[in-house]
Amino acid sequence: MSAKYPIISITGSSGAGTTTVKDTFEKIFKRENISASFIEGDAFHRYDREAMKKKIADEKAKGNDFTHFAADANELEILENVFSEYGRRGVGRTRHYIHDDAEAAKYGAAPGTFTEWEEFKGSDLLFYEGLHGCAVTNELNLAQHCDLKIGVVPVINLEWIQKIHRDKATRGYSTEAVTDTILRRMPDYVHYICPQFSQTDINFQRVPIVDTSNPFVARWIPTPAESILVIRFANPRGIDFPYLLSMLKESFMSRANSIVVPGDKLDLAMQLIFTPLIHKLLERKHRMS
Repeated sequence: MSAKYPIISITGSSGAGTTTVKDTFEKIFKRENISASFIEGDAFHRYDREAMKKKIADEKAKGNDFTHFAADANELEILENVFSEYGRRGVGRTRHYIHDDAEAAKYGAAPGTFTEWEEFKGSDLLFYEGLHGCAVTNELNLAQHCDLKIGVVPVINLEWIQKIHRDKATRGYSTEAVTDTILRRMPDYVHYICPQFSQTDINFQRVPIVDTSNPFVARWIPTPAESILVIRFANPRGIDFPYLLSMLKESFMSRANSIVVPGDKLDLAMQLIFTPLIHKLLERKHRMS
């Protein structure tokens, strides 16, 4: 953690909805005139698309599964160095992973490859969004460097529905191909993704209130209005729950550290919760300057 150069980390698996959370933070940063450096978890994959396909095939021939969720599939040592360096000096480096033709046109590199590493500096804070922002292994500890850690965790069937629909619509995958990916990733999901949500300061879990019993045949993603949000605070001290309850209509406390909010209030809930927390980080930063 760093008082002078704070780091915010958004952690969630593929299809969880971390991009939606990132969009809300961008609104807050713009409104509050906060300058942020952004880094994406995909930028720290160890392999490009073709090399990853070969690695998966090689491991499968040995009877092993290999997925992006695993620590070995990512440059987590480099990511930890970026967190550490930013926390000490407010500088770092990142790159972009090119997902599709639109990003290829934007960044000038082929889909499935990486751009060159670039240095960044001069921001008020660092914002990470990806798979491993709170990862802790025997070799590294990313969570210790982050000042505000947020988990985005739909219930598992909803997460699968979101991933299936996203990968079919934007990446051209078949349901069978996405299902195979989900099955291959499950052990790594359990070992590398789930434990991070015990490291986070706040978790947002979306729970559908419609039937999602068989996510592999679901024709639609449940809408926000068809969902509720369970928001859990690891340390509820200092959280103004009466204010949140008054501002978020139809919300209620389910535990002393958890508030349940209508699903279509996600953006408002995040703005109400995160704006004062970001101000606290920046006030502490300015005291250190």
